[in-house]
Amino acid sequence: MAQALLVKIGGSLREAGELLDELAGYPGPLVLVHGGGPRIGEWLARMGFETRFQRGLRVTPPDQMELVEMVLTTLGKELAAGLSRRGRPTVALSGRDGLMLQARVVDEALGRVGEVERVRATLLEQMLQAGVTPLVAPIGLDEVGPLNINADTAAGAVAGALGLPAVFLTDVEGVLRDPKDPSSRLPVLSRAEVRVLMDQGVISGGMIPKVEAALNALARGAPWAAVAKGGPGVLQGLLEGTLGTRLLG
Repeated sequence: MAQALLVKIGGSLREAGELLDELAGYPGPLVLVHGGGPRIGEWLARMGFETRFQRGLRVTPPDQMELVEMVLTTLGKELAAGLSRRGRPTVALSGRDGLMLQARVVDEALGRVGEVERVRATLLEQMLQAGVTPLVAPIGLDEVGPLNINADTAAGAVAGALGLPAVFLTDVEGVLRDPKDPSSRLPVLSRAEVRVLMDQGVISGGMIPKVEAALNALARGAPWAAVAKGGPGVLQGLLEGTLGTRLLG
């Protein structure tokens, strides 16, 4: 059987068909974590709420949390249905289910924004054993109620708890020596090499949070992590070293 993987996917359903085809066709077990930023932003605006970010995190006042959770839950159901129709039985969950993602508030100034303290992975393990693909929305839980968790960091925590490689799909080929040259892809990097490339400005802009998410996954216990462009054959290409960038501890 092919390598089991945790794959973090974006939250957009636009042009999602190709990605769902790729995931549905993968021959090994998958655990999926999805985001939903664009859809959340659309619904907040529709309901008259203001969207603000601090340090890359969406400020989530308590009166917006219910809407955020509704949007993420509905999106997960839509993605799960798309995968199930393609022959990969998938069940949409959130970190609330089975008390999976136990979290704490990051900063009171951010409202109901959390970070994962503990992952209860039993439910995910049981689903994998049953041949079902779990698709997790990044909602955590503290003693007060639900928390909005950054999907990348949630994915890293889940990957670590399950001991699975963490794959972060994005819109670029991987880490490039020259951002303007797709052929300058760096296939493998160590944690130390990543820090040097950050200091040199080679890793910059939108790639920084993706690489940080990969490093977080390693710190949480993932055997390796990778950043790659979503598309046909991306998962097999990652495993073979022909696509994306793999990060090692």
